[in-house]
Amino acid sequence: MNSTKRQLLIRCKEYVDARISTARQSMDHAQQAANEESKSSAGDKYETGRAMMQIERDKAATQLEEALRLKAVLDQINPDVSNEKALLGSLVITSSKKIFISIGIGKFSLDGDDFLIVAPASPLGKALMGLKAKDRIVFNKEQIEILQIV
Repeated sequence: MNSTKRQLLIRCKEYVDARISTARQSMDHAQQAANEESKSSAGDKYETGRAMMQIERDKAATQLEEALRLKAVLDQINPDVSNEKALLGSLVITSSKKIFISIGIGKFSLDGDDFLIVAPASPLGKALMGLKAKDRIVFNKEQIEILQIV
């Protein structure tokens, strides 16, 4: 199961790396567009265009900050460590789902199995944190029994 955790962590890192790359490209594109904006005879059309490009650059910078924060969370996970309790980096096998507690990505398929990748601060993540095998919870009106924590 640790190899499964390792693969899930790699997929999470690929997801975050793609977000980082996209945000950086967006920032560069917006900066280039702002730099290429030339003065026009329409007066403040030039300033309006530059301001719009700055807004786009700021949005991309915010997305980059968020992606870097997610990367820092993933860097805290050691896939070779197993705990008795559900914590950051745990793979929680329940009666109905396989849940990897890391960052909020959602449903993900790996080798024919479906996994739910959730953040510790998500509603499901919060409900699972600190629980052990054989513990039961009700989440969204569904009875969930924890079978195993890897």
